[in-house]
Formats: sequence, structure tokens, C-alpha cells
Amino acid sequence: MNDTVNAPDSKAPEAQAPDAASAAPAVADSAAAASPEGARGDAPAGRRPGRRGGRNRRRGTPEGAAGDAAAAPAATAASAPAQNGGRRTIHPALEQLAQLYPHLFGAQFLPLKRGIFQDLQDAHPGVFERDALKVALGLHTRSTRYLQVVAEGRPRHDLGGQAVEAMAPEHVYHALTEVYRRRKPRDGEDLQAKLRRRIAQAFEASGLDRIGYDALVRSRDEKANAVLDEALAEVAERDAKAEALLRAFEASGSADVAQFADMYGMDVRAAERSLQRGRQLRSAAQARAAAAETGTETEAVAVDAPAPGDGAHGGDDAAGEGAATPAEDAK
Repeated sequence: MNDTVNAPDSKAPEAQAPDAASAAPAVADSAAAASPEGARGDAPAGRRPGRRGGRNRRRGTPEGAAGDAAAAPAATAASAPAQNGGRRTIHPALEQLAQLYPHLFGAQFLPLKRGIFQDLQDAHPGVFERDALKVALGLHTRSTRYLQVVAEGRPRHDLGGQAVEAMAPEHVYHALTEVYRRRKPRDGEDLQAKLRRRIAQAFEASGLDRIGYDALVRSRDEKANAVLDEALAEVAERDAKAEALLRAFEASGSADVAQFADMYGMDVRAAERSLQRGRQLRSAAQARAAAAETGTETEAVAVDAPAPGDGAHGGDDAAGEGAATPAEDAK
């Protein structure tokens, strides 16, 4: 997936425009220097440049042929950015959407409800050509900026900007993996460790147990699965500590978390978070046990979701993607 197709990511073209614009004169100059006509602009029209070195003039490639061969690719390279001034164009339908719904497609993005394509068609009959709107929504939902807001777990929004449904855990996960796949590490930055932490947070926020979450998000990408396994293993280790800490707190007979944390040499806020996690785990385990006794327990069923690298999200750096696919957001 390559971010160069993400037309709606308006910051990228602006950042690259100066480089393309500054490169054009240099390429044009090299083309002129390689061309005999450019090097000798005073030569009369229709006359061939004079030749020197009569004895050696038959050796090598004729001067005119060499100049033409060198000039051709340079001229082609110089003309490419000149077509649009070195700037990538934005899809016309996306420009219309940004004007109509700046709270969804403007400077800030929000995750779109599924079925937004039909909502737009119904709200603006005859305004958007059907195929063009699909392409525009596909570009939008493949962009890194869009994937980033999906990866944050924000709810989906309708055309009025109202949150209408929660983001599915598998969409959050796949957006995360795609965003980090596109990112370029800075000096000393451990993107794998950051991704593991984000996956762990997404897993805990999902409210699912490990088996259910794994069934939803696991893909055919072995590298992504390895990171997932590491993240879930770290959560399992942390959860085991949280459960042990909760038992110790209850056994202490103390109701003062600060005093208990000081006794164990822990930060008070960290101790409170760990105890809260321990209580959540206990409640979830009790709920599963009760459901099993009444025979109402159901298995987690994976919802159709794109796997990282399946081409559904294009893009450079996330927003594969990942997250909300054009097929879902644009239908």
C-alpha cells in the first residue's frame, strides 16, 4: 500500500511541492546543457553545428545523435512536474465533500458510519456522480489521517457529525497495524514496542477476552500476528499481576490505596489502575462462569474485516489498514 495515492491527505502535497518545483529548473538546465542546440544557441537555424578534429570525427557517436539521446529523457523528466506545477491534485468530489461537511472531511477527520455513500447520494441527488463518489470515499478512507482516527477507537459519525455506532475492535486493530506499517522510525524510536502498547490498549478497551479478540483480528500476515501475540502476552502478564495485587489488597484489610501502594513501593495512580483492572477481570470471569452455567455463552464470531496488506487501504503510512474499508464506508 502506498500513501502516494492518498489524495485527501492535503499536507503531503504541500510538503513535497517545493522539492518538485525546485527540481524542475535543474532538470531543464541539464537538458539544455546536454543538447547541442541548447549549448550553442547562436547557431543559425537549419545549420548543423561545426565539427572539429577532422581525423577523429568518425570515431564514436555523432555529436547530434549523442545530444538528442541525452536530451530526450531529461526533457521528459522536466515536463512531468510541469503538468500540475509539482502538486498532486485533490479529487473534485473530495473538495465538494470538504465544503459540504468540513466537520467530517475538512481539517479534522472523523470516522464515517457504514452506509455513508448512500446517505450522500440521498442527501445530494444528482450532485455526485456515483463512481466518482466511490473513488473519492475510497481515497479518503485509505488515507493515513483517516486511519489514525479509526485507530484511536473513535465512534463512527453520520453526516450531521453525530456519533452513531462504536468502532468495531477489528477495525481499530487493523487501522493500528497499518498506521504503524506506514510510519518511518525516528532516531532510536522503537515502533514495534509502541505498536504492542497500542494493541494492548485496544484489546483492553474492546471488552473481549483474549480468545474472542484473537479470533476477530488475527490475519494471514505472520509478522502482524507475531506482534499481536507479543502484545497479548504482555497483557496476560500484566493482568496476572493485577489479579495478584487485587488479592493482596483485599487480604491486607486496608481500604486506603495510597497506604497499600506505599507498602509495595508503587505509584498510587498505577496501583489504582492495576486494582481496577483486577476488578474488571474478576467481573468478566464471573460473568462468563454465570453464562456457562445457564448455557447462554456464545462463541465470538469474526466479522469481515480487511487484513493488513490486502490492498483495501492503499496508502503509505494508515490510516490498512486496516480500519474502515472503502467497501464498508462507501456503500
